[in-house]
Amino acid sequence: MGYMETYKAWCANEYFDEATRKELESIANDEKEIEDRFYKDLEFGTGGLRGVIGNGTNRMNMYTVRKATQGLANFIIKENAADRGVAIAYDSRRMSPEFADEAALCLAANGIKAYVFSTLRPTPELSFALRELGCIAGIVVTASHNPPEYNGYKVYWEDGAQVTAPKDVQIINEVNAVTDYNEVKTMDIDEARACGLYNVIGFDMDDKYIAALKKQCINGDVIKQVADDIKIVYTPFNGTGNVPVRRILKELGFKHVYVVPEQEKPDPNFTTLDYPNPEDPKAFEYALKLAKEKDADIVLATDPDADRLGIYAKDSKTGEYMPFTGNMSGMLIAEYLLSQRKEKGTLHDNGAFVKTIVSTNMADAIAAEYNIKLIEVLTGFKFIGEQIKLFEQQGTYEYEFGFEESYGCLVGTHARDKDAIVAVMSLCEAAAYYKSKGITLWDQMINIFDKYGYYKEGQVAITMKGAEGAAKIAQMMDDLRADTPKKFGAWDVLEARDYKKDECVNMTTGEKTSTGLPSSNVLYYALSDNAWCCARPSGTEPKIKFYVGVKGTSLSDAEEKLEALRAAVMEVVGQ
Repeated sequence: MGYMETYKAWCANEYFDEATRKELESIANDEKEIEDRFYKDLEFGTGGLRGVIGNGTNRMNMYTVRKATQGLANFIIKENAADRGVAIAYDSRRMSPEFADEAALCLAANGIKAYVFSTLRPTPELSFALRELGCIAGIVVTASHNPPEYNGYKVYWEDGAQVTAPKDVQIINEVNAVTDYNEVKTMDIDEARACGLYNVIGFDMDDKYIAALKKQCINGDVIKQVADDIKIVYTPFNGTGNVPVRRILKELGFKHVYVVPEQEKPDPNFTTLDYPNPEDPKAFEYALKLAKEKDADIVLATDPDADRLGIYAKDSKTGEYMPFTGNMSGMLIAEYLLSQRKEKGTLHDNGAFVKTIVSTNMADAIAAEYNIKLIEVLTGFKFIGEQIKLFEQQGTYEYEFGFEESYGCLVGTHARDKDAIVAVMSLCEAAAYYKSKGITLWDQMINIFDKYGYYKEGQVAITMKGAEGAAKIAQMMDDLRADTPKKFGAWDVLEARDYKKDECVNMTTGEKTSTGLPSSNVLYYALSDNAWCCARPSGTEPKIKFYVGVKGTSLSDAEEKLEALRAAVMEVVGQ
């Protein structure tokens, strides 16, 4: 069935409510809009759903959420796990509570208990809660750091991590097998409550989550020593981080925490933000203004579902607030944790440090410094969570720390996804520790660069929307595969890795080996002079991303090399 036929079917089918059908009829003369909404089903990928809110098969709405949940329910029933239930959380975005209830009521209609948080909660708390409740799966309704017109739906499995192979593909197949919306089940919420199939997760779960985070604190005594002097500015970007961040910092003894008032309360329109993303410097405008007023030591921002953290810290030499990339903040936390654990004798002999393939190679140097295992995984924090599960099942390593370049990390194993709440706690603790030594977090970052080398990373994201854009992205990857570049500017390609083919090619000898990782549409090039680049289509946005990394002799040298490599990569791909 073509997009126009599907559109007409939605307009005519009384399964869809009257408001939906009327809104669709209002675009009857806009074929381009009809095509964009109906040319495909909103893809249920390995991370779930994410898309623009609206009516149509290629949009986030109550029907696509219900359809995805029916597929998940079918899989859970086949796994004979219906009695274990599913935990559900949601953020501050448009339609998030409604989508959470749609998912819960579809599960209930299939005889599967739903456990739903009463109000918005951070994604990492869902990961924690489903394990506490012994659920088979979890759902988070969020579009993370995407613009306000988006929402999404992420699926977690019993270990608390987002679903990995082979179950991810099996769930996708079940979702794709649901082709008739009329077969998707739902039920009345009062009936679901009466049957014990719709349950509210109480505030005691918050207490347990915060208690688990506090166990990761290493130098609580130092926090109390400098509590009168250290000042923290924080913004939750109108999302889920506000309550848990303020609570954990207060309970640890921090006295001067200032929350950006314009971005404190939930706001699905993100009125003061173009893009609620801690990777975007423009998003820190209000926080930096408040930081200057309060003379803050550190400035923190969490994205709407509070799994990513961005920071600025004061340079004691200039008094300016300096931005940290996700790689930098990850390395700052890693160096602090590992050095303190070593000093206190709590660093494991079989410790492991986990990173994604597009994250900084400084991690390799830090792992070597502390004599722990460095493990690389594919992009996506679920693969870091998966490693924790494997460590526990196989008894191989003890998890020390894991991070990815996109501003996400995990301290501890209470959750199996990136956790910005515990990252805030760790960075503020580190700020207190280094303040007791007379330096700021930025000063310490420079010390880390001096110790390990001036690693610097960046990326270029090219947006290509719609069916035409998706085809262009696919063609760009095909072209790179068909003709492996020998050089990127001044850099020679030493090794080319194709994770889709599971193939590493030594460009000097021609020798081919396995990547050792699952299949993924990713191309990676190890370059001369400690540089690298990587091409990867986004799994959640209509983008292709090119990651680059270099190692310089100073911050300025690294920046110059990075810009040159960025330009060289764009030239090779014709952009």
